[in-house]
Amino acid sequence: MVIGSGGREHALAWRLSQSPKVGTVYTAPGNGGTKNNIDIPIDDFDAIIDFAKRNKCLVIVGPEAPLSQGIVDACESVNLPVFGPTKQASQLESSKIWAKKFMVQNNIPTADFEVFVDSEEAKKYVKDVPYNVVIKADGLAAGKGVIVCSNKEQAYNAIDDMLNKKAFGNAGDKIIIEQRIEGGVEASCISMCDGITSIPMATSQ
Repeated sequence: MVIGSGGREHALAWRLSQSPKVGTVYTAPGNGGTKNNIDIPIDDFDAIIDFAKRNKCLVIVGPEAPLSQGIVDACESVNLPVFGPTKQASQLESSKIWAKKFMVQNNIPTADFEVFVDSEEAKKYVKDVPYNVVIKADGLAAGKGVIVCSNKEQAYNAIDDMLNKKAFGNAGDKIIIEQRIEGGVEASCISMCDGITSIPMATSQ
């Protein structure tokens, strides 16, 4: 049972359907390109668990939102097999502040940053730093909560949009201001890990 309705879930369902170990692949709620769509919202954990238990499903979670809300924890609490990070582990994706602090605590290189909830304090910081910055909403913002600034005026506007105008809703209640890193190629390197073994997937941009 694949949870979600986007291209990611379409790809997961398509590939799972080719495995000889898999009987039926359900998607909830799915999309126009997926078969066996189940009309269950991604945040209705009780309905997801009930359907998965009745149909003896392994639950595979695609979207960030239900992961950050604890869908994996809910499945594990009733011994339902599920693939995805717990609510705590999902903070690497759902909270940029948590992720940055995690990197600092574990000596993982990352750009210099500060956290702000007050727009005037944030603007004062931007005024004083000798480099361009990136402004990030702390929470999930559908991939749109990051503003790369080329000058201080752009940074001031981004701060106002997030903290004062609530352009990203509650996701922007706290923001990160970090040094803009100039340079080479950016790539996403993703691995699947069970806590012991790590399996790298293909890189992407």
